[in-house]
Amino acid sequence: MSSFLQTLIDGVTVGGLYALIALGYTMVYGILKFINFAHSDIFTLGAWMTLTIAGWLGVQAGGGATGPAAWYVGVGVLVLTMVFVGVVGFVIERLAYRPLRQAPKLNVLITAIGVSLFLQNFGQLKFIFGTDPAPTPLLLPGVTLFSVGGVSIQLVDVAVIGTSLVLMLGMEVLIFRTRMGSAMRAVSFSTRNASLMGINVDKVISFTFVIGAMLAAAAGFLYTLKYPGQLKQTADGMWVMLGLKAFVAAVVGGIGNVRGAVLGGLLIGLIEYLSVAYLKSEYRDAYVFAILILVLLFRPEGILGRATVEKV
Repeated sequence: MSSFLQTLIDGVTVGGLYALIALGYTMVYGILKFINFAHSDIFTLGAWMTLTIAGWLGVQAGGGATGPAAWYVGVGVLVLTMVFVGVVGFVIERLAYRPLRQAPKLNVLITAIGVSLFLQNFGQLKFIFGTDPAPTPLLLPGVTLFSVGGVSIQLVDVAVIGTSLVLMLGMEVLIFRTRMGSAMRAVSFSTRNASLMGINVDKVISFTFVIGAMLAAAAGFLYTLKYPGQLKQTADGMWVMLGLKAFVAAVVGGIGNVRGAVLGGLLIGLIEYLSVAYLKSEYRDAYVFAILILVLLFRPEGILGRATVEKV
């Protein structure tokens, strides 16, 4: 039982990371009806900028702050990383996607792949991040808060779950309790009708990209906390696989549905860790994509998604 509970905690922790990335996928799809395949590279940028900004604040790679100062440094790194990556998300939308607003969806899809490849290769330049793995800064001490019945609750797990929960609740309030959230939902329903109602569609779409990028940046920051060690180069296949799993989470939960993205992320995290614990661990990725196939076969709109009916 203790092993099962420990697996659940690890699954929920990683599921929170998937949910944050999946929110970016589902928000962009909900408004523009296309998959931003560069989103996984935004997540990668968030992880690398965590390392870079921590260095600017005096926390060297492989080292870390101690005592109460560690919390202030960690929060500072998180906020600065989200702001920087949010600006990058705005620039990408403004330069790469906005000129193709009226273009066929295939053109936008190809552009998204091009942006992804650009970010991967740009990050490998020597004066950016380089091609060598880099040790992550220890922004939180690796301590156990308490143990109950053989289940250890780590400080990093509490930090990751707590931060993910706060950000996801913040998204819930933003989308369903604010004027901007109402505008986002109106644009997702019909950009033309929203424009006729006086909504600045370009502003709403740019805001959506910025928020999605900031959530991915937060996931990158939390990833460095959960998996301290070596950050692999930006073009490494590991980042692509993490992004694909987050995309699977968005589809499983219901692409375009914010709550579905959160549910899908938690489910994928739990399925991945339970399969590693009780089935063959070398097939951990296969189990995730098997769930995707089953959902597409029996509920193509996702768990919380709604089937749309079009009159012909």
